[in-house]
Amino acid sequence: MVMILNEEQQLLKDSAKAFLSESAPISGLRAMRDAGEDQLPELWTKMSEMGWPGMVIPDAYSGLDFGYVGAGVVLEEMGRTLALSPFLSSAVVAATLINQLGSEQQKETYLPRIATGEITAVLAADETGFFDLADIATQATPSDNGYILSGSKRGVIDGHNADLLLIVTDGEEGLSVFAVEPSASGVSCETRLIVDSQRAADISLETVSVGSDALLGTLGGASEALEFTIDVAAACSAAEMLGISIETFERTVGYLKEREQFGSKIGTFQGLQHRAAQLFAEIEVSKSAVLGALQALDANSEKRSILASMAKAKCAKVVRNATEEGVQMHGGIGMTDEFDIGFFMKRAAVCRQAYGDYHFHADRFARLRGY
Repeated sequence: MVMILNEEQQLLKDSAKAFLSESAPISGLRAMRDAGEDQLPELWTKMSEMGWPGMVIPDAYSGLDFGYVGAGVVLEEMGRTLALSPFLSSAVVAATLINQLGSEQQKETYLPRIATGEITAVLAADETGFFDLADIATQATPSDNGYILSGSKRGVIDGHNADLLLIVTDGEEGLSVFAVEPSASGVSCETRLIVDSQRAADISLETVSVGSDALLGTLGGASEALEFTIDVAAACSAAEMLGISIETFERTVGYLKEREQFGSKIGTFQGLQHRAAQLFAEIEVSKSAVLGALQALDANSEKRSILASMAKAKCAKVVRNATEEGVQMHGGIGMTDEFDIGFFMKRAAVCRQAYGDYHFHADRFARLRGY
């Protein structure tokens, strides 16, 4: 496995960096938050015009078919500017699950519309806050016309604006996934503001009646597709955290080179140099972990789950260290809202929790390795 980007992937990374630096600066996120809003629809429109929602969708369904390395390099650059969009939740995670599990008719119905940005879809699986599929209590009961869904989902990021909910249920047959529209009778959504100025949805399903065509795949047959989707979500979420880590590190080093204390640049203080050097080394390891996981997904390697959970667990620890060190090394100004470094700490906290936190993926990695 060659641990470098190919020419096309590097060109995508460069174009994503240029686009996001211009169209999604931190100042845009700050303005959105100060205005009491929770999304940047113009940014998503521009991303859709560039074809990004179709990044991992096969070309047979109007996608770019660029693969998960392509999605990862885009998410890394999004992490560097904290760009808010449903790219990860809809274009990567939900699109992957539909492509893995859906029938040909379902793929033709949903994937082209996701690829163009016409609709967004989200995976609604978590019920405990720990993204453990073993704790799913939502049920699907067969009825004359299809199924009756009952249960609840917690903290679904982008769920309040989604056009399609991919509801995970559990039963005697095993895990299943249903495509449900938020406007369906019995579906209610309560949104709440989370720490990084996004909103998450708590979704309730009270005897929601759906047709048999809402079931993706077969009843109880979703486990394998969900495991692959978890791998994708973990590796791509890790890529976003990698971008946050890199940007925070570079901003912190820049500050160390400018700030003077006791007549000297604080970057000349040996204690701060050691901390920065340690963080640099950890970020370099994270780069390899993320790229290895993304390449394993594109190759559908038998090691993909191990590498994906390793990348997520590693980046969760590194991004926390990077943002905490960034705030500390900026000193008192790092604690103020006027300075941007705190925005990275808040987004890092959300990314660490999304699609399984450090403990979830460290445990998953250990189990997959036979411990």
